Amino acid sequence: MKDTKIIQPVESCLNLAKQELLHGEIVAIPTETVYGLGADATNPHAIEKIFQVKGRPQDNPLIVHISDIQMIHRVVGVFSKTAQALAETFWPGPLTMVLPKHHSVPFEVSAGLDTVGVRMPSHQVARAFIRLCNVPIAAPSANLSGKPSPTKAQHVYQDLNGKISYIIDGGECAVGLESTVISVGDDEVTILRPGKITMDDLLHVVQTVKIDNGVFTKLEEHQPAASPGMKYKHYSPNAEIIMLDGTLAQFEQYVQRHLSDKTGVLVFDGEENRFSIPCVTYGEKDNSDQQAASLFDSLREIDKLGLKKVYARMPSKTGVGLAVYNRLVRACGFQMISLKRPIIIGLTGQTGSGKTTVSQIFSEHKVSVLNCDQIARQVIERPEVIEKLTGYFGTAILDQNQALNRKKLGNLVFGNAEYLSYLNHVMYPRITKVVEQQVQQLHQHGCKWILLDAPTLFESGINHICDYVVSVLAPKEIREDRIIKRDFISVFEAAKRMSAQHDDEFYSAQSDEVIKNDGSQEDLKEKTVQIIKKIKENINGDKA
Repeated sequence: MKDTKIIQPVESCLNLAKQELLHGEIVAIPTETVYGLGADATNPHAIEKIFQVKGRPQDNPLIVHISDIQMIHRVVGVFSKTAQALAETFWPGPLTMVLPKHHSVPFEVSAGLDTVGVRMPSHQVARAFIRLCNVPIAAPSANLSGKPSPTKAQHVYQDLNGKISYIIDGGECAVGLESTVISVGDDEVTILRPGKITMDDLLHVVQTVKIDNGVFTKLEEHQPAASPGMKYKHYSPNAEIIMLDGTLAQFEQYVQRHLSDKTGVLVFDGEENRFSIPCVTYGEKDNSDQQAASLFDSLREIDKLGLKKVYARMPSKTGVGLAVYNRLVRACGFQMISLKRPIIIGLTGQTGSGKTTVSQIFSEHKVSVLNCDQIARQVIERPEVIEKLTGYFGTAILDQNQALNRKKLGNLVFGNAEYLSYLNHVMYPRITKVVEQQVQQLHQHGCKWILLDAPTLFESGINHICDYVVSVLAPKEIREDRIIKRDFISVFEAAKRMSAQHDDEFYSAQSDEVIKNDGSQEDLKEKTVQIIKKIKENINGDKA
């Protein structure tokens, strides 16, 4: 374990840090965006240490920092006229350009790509240190991978104490979010990661500015990341963060209905007096620069409070606000709920509990029903899904006509945790996407209430888009008898299916309402109708 020291940016201390870096070690340096974990960008062994210390995936590229324009030619192979024009306008500053890599930069820096991200920081201490070392410095954020980026030397110490020798203290970072990252074409650029330099800023230099889809969506596992911050969950505290899109009144109502142990909120300055639970703020609602400077510090504050779940207000998606949104949506792991939509009720429970009957009762009370089992049956028949399943399970799951035999597949996966996990890995994201599309279609047709009849509501994660969750439970012997008669299966097969599901306590703990189906059909109807009335009365006082 190293003796980690926070040192001041004076000549004697900078020389100590220089010797450390030039001997193949890593040093934390300040920049105007966030603190970086720096290594000699030409030394592949030093670069490996960055990945080891951070716990960073090897396919996540690094950004190389330079002290002056002459150093650019040691990092990139082609410095085009468009890139030169951008450098003249925005350097030194928080703009990273992805350009063809110079042969002296090892592939460890670029995650195997032929391109490399490069920038010239405006922080005087950063440039002075790079100039002193006389080598380009590769420096991702100086935090543990996936955690909020550090904007103070003390943040670096909290994450990396014992892992590095020196942290150069350059004060609090002025910008607070990582640099804007762009790929550069001929008089056009594509924003790979938004930051302080906005689309409007870039349009003063180039004719066309595009925004990569990765700014808003998560890359698939097989897709290469052209820029840091595109592929993995980033910037996240220990708590689960869920971003809500809606008015402050809608936000308040949703949070009140979903309170649980150690729940908190991340809101704009001045909104904290609206809540009786722990609140963390991250800047004024209409001040994106202030939000950018505060966000990572606020996410770290969430950990200090020991919160388990935090509902966050959604920032603007324009100007610097897009950068704030981009970081926050990744801190959420893309868990977002739009409150500008119909009320969504999730219906779940164990097999044979009577969910179908309850679903029909909801339908009779002007609630549109989406049957997720039916959606799953459609999804599993897709050619690309069958190809994935046969690639893993073999062709034994097909019938004589080479079509999927769901009964064979069910017999194979029920009772085998590994097989079931793979099936869910293939199916759940696709089912969720179809559900979201159909919810949107119903919304466009004026539907006010939607019920998701989903046996695997919690396992698939669809419960996160639900305003209410209702579980239907029934005694074990009643459920067993029902599914044997319904599906024409043996007692043994029924037991396997039932054992693969959660117990009553799980559903009760995860649900807003529980219907115990242990009586007559009339009793079940009465219980369901009472819950429908209760939910409608709780939503904006609606008694319809």
